[in-house]
Amino acid sequence: MLSCCVYAARGDGEAPEPAAVRADTVLSLPQVSVTAVKIGSQLRRKPLSSTVIGAPEIARCGIVNMHQISDVVPNFYMPRYGSRITSSIYVRGIGARIDQPAVGLTVDNIPVLNKDNYDFDLDDMVRVDMIRGPQSTMYGRNTMCGLINITTLSPLQYSGIRLKADGGSYGSYRASVGAYHRFGDKFGGAAGTTVAGSDGYYRNGHNGRLVGGEKQWSAWYKAVWRPYRDWSVENTGRFYHNSQSGYPYESFGTGMIAYNDTCFYRRNSWLNGLTAAWRRGQWSVTSVTSVQHIDDNMTLDQDFLPASYFTLTQRRRETSVTQDFIVDRRGGRYDFLAGLFGFTRHTSMRAPVTFMQEGIDELILKYPNQMNSYRETRWDEPSFVLNSDFSHPTRGIGIYHNSTYRLGRFTFAGALRLEIERPSLDYHSYVRTSYTAYRRDDPLLDPETTVVDLDESGVLSHTYVELLPKVSVMYGLQGNVAGNVYASFSKGYKPGGFNTQMFSDFLQQKLMEIMGITARYDISEIVGYKPEESYNYEVGGHFSMLGGRLSADASVFYIDCRNQQLTRFPDGTTTGRIMDNAGRTRSIGAELSAEYHMSSHWIFNVSWGHADARFVDYNDGIHDYSRRFVPYAPLNTFYGAVRFDSSIPSWHIDRIQIVAGVRGVGRIYWNEDNTASQPFYAPVQLSASATSGIFTLRLWGENLNRVKYSTFYFKSIGNEFVQRGAPLTVGVSLGVDIDSR
Repeated sequence: MLSCCVYAARGDGEAPEPAAVRADTVLSLPQVSVTAVKIGSQLRRKPLSSTVIGAPEIARCGIVNMHQISDVVPNFYMPRYGSRITSSIYVRGIGARIDQPAVGLTVDNIPVLNKDNYDFDLDDMVRVDMIRGPQSTMYGRNTMCGLINITTLSPLQYSGIRLKADGGSYGSYRASVGAYHRFGDKFGGAAGTTVAGSDGYYRNGHNGRLVGGEKQWSAWYKAVWRPYRDWSVENTGRFYHNSQSGYPYESFGTGMIAYNDTCFYRRNSWLNGLTAAWRRGQWSVTSVTSVQHIDDNMTLDQDFLPASYFTLTQRRRETSVTQDFIVDRRGGRYDFLAGLFGFTRHTSMRAPVTFMQEGIDELILKYPNQMNSYRETRWDEPSFVLNSDFSHPTRGIGIYHNSTYRLGRFTFAGALRLEIERPSLDYHSYVRTSYTAYRRDDPLLDPETTVVDLDESGVLSHTYVELLPKVSVMYGLQGNVAGNVYASFSKGYKPGGFNTQMFSDFLQQKLMEIMGITARYDISEIVGYKPEESYNYEVGGHFSMLGGRLSADASVFYIDCRNQQLTRFPDGTTTGRIMDNAGRTRSIGAELSAEYHMSSHWIFNVSWGHADARFVDYNDGIHDYSRRFVPYAPLNTFYGAVRFDSSIPSWHIDRIQIVAGVRGVGRIYWNEDNTASQPFYAPVQLSASATSGIFTLRLWGENLNRVKYSTFYFKSIGNEFVQRGAPLTVGVSLGVDIDSR
């Protein structure tokens, strides 16, 4: 549920507010702070592109997840796909649909390792930092496009109870409560819970049921202990349960959603992190430890047709442990930061693909029966299962250092990281079934039965070693135009991996070879994919003008990407999808964001991002895609809004806010040959809120101009499908903030 939002273009959530500082504003701890240990808080004073959404903006816009953040950040796009397992993020023309993410996520300094667990809701966010461009020197793997850093409310900064209830179109609802208490000057604790759900926007024409509905529940706690002036210890724990029904994928040809088999996604996950920090003078030492776990089940009618071809069930359990030690010296002319990071992650997964009657007839038996006029082959059972079991451990370590030197108005910085990672895959794929060939002239004479008993297993492993440098220079501006300009170079990195979804195709192909059908592709060449590397060249600046009433950020960039990882569906009637490496791609673009405070009542905001991402060298052996646009990444993003902020004392209204905005995305190309695409679209948003004492009432509406657009496109056994975006939705929110200080 999102209405319009005007964010802080200043980059640090420090846009002037006409009213007094609210209870949910981020406050700094004077003795020691464990917030944003590596990147700090004053991002606009650093040589990087960033957008920061502060506490007032988060409260005003009702932001609870990253989809809502992506609406307002230039060149940042996180579409809503079929379920929360598909947390795809695209930044500056680079992203990933499956497997390794291209953007990192930290919550209170805790890294979330698996992007399948990125899409969750948080009700206690007070600051969101979105940094664009590679952050691999500080954060390592999977931050080649940027980093999202979320800070939640501390019980040492706020004491009281926060209640919120939302209701909207299509049966959407949300209710949350959070209790915060400060036990003296040294210890504070908080806990809360949330329930939410919706019926879904669209209906399955085959059975008349709504699809895309959701129910979720979460619980969390946070404890902060400051035993001494120089010490701070923080522990956070979060548990999430999510259940989604079906996928709103409609046929590209008919425009209808119609499939017959069960579709759902369920996930239980928890995250626990401990941050301990010591600071004295210019020195600080910080330890960040986390344990995280995912237990989920994705079940698909994988053909998405009103016919029984095949289904997929993916059951997974994954546990990860991370440890980061950071030593930091800040103050004076020379600063440095050094650290040691290590992680271990173990995934166990079962992914059976069930072939049913129409799938057997059309995908397996059709070709041999057409080629053999003497015999007709029939399967001996109405369905069979291609079983795949996996054990996937991954371990890694990173050593990093960053130095900063100030000389007059110039600031020079250099960083280097050594990253070593070793993923392994222990696989077991097996199927037992049979078929019989009958004579066409006399089926009862000499039937030939063939038993298919395939059992394949093995262990695959790789070791990746990367050096990740970053250098920058920044020059401070003074006078009527304050701020800085900068130039930087950085290398990003995303490790390689294994295409587990192709092992069902591996069995299918072995089975068809038994039937005399030759292989369509070499499975050994597509089981794994190589690491992706990017080289980012950037020039930009942060500016403040008109006495601080106008702030703006601008940047231009060039990204040279090697072995870019792309998701594609192999040719033919296959059941899987794979991650493939394009030889080379490049992205050229620019970003601009500005905020203008015309008066204490009127604020104008605009952001625009452009990323021209194309293949330089990509030939899959059949087609040459050179100079084509990279699919799924938008060419442009746009956001514009105006906000009116005042009070009505005669009505006992402390604050009234009205925000009107529009967000635009596109064009988005859906395939490598650029024959299918989504044109630029721009839904309109509107919200109005009023605060009186402890109560805040907010009305909101999205897609008020009823724009019809698609957020996803894919193929399954040669058929094209799209997912439509959300239609017009409206709702109301009531918040209660009982400050007990």
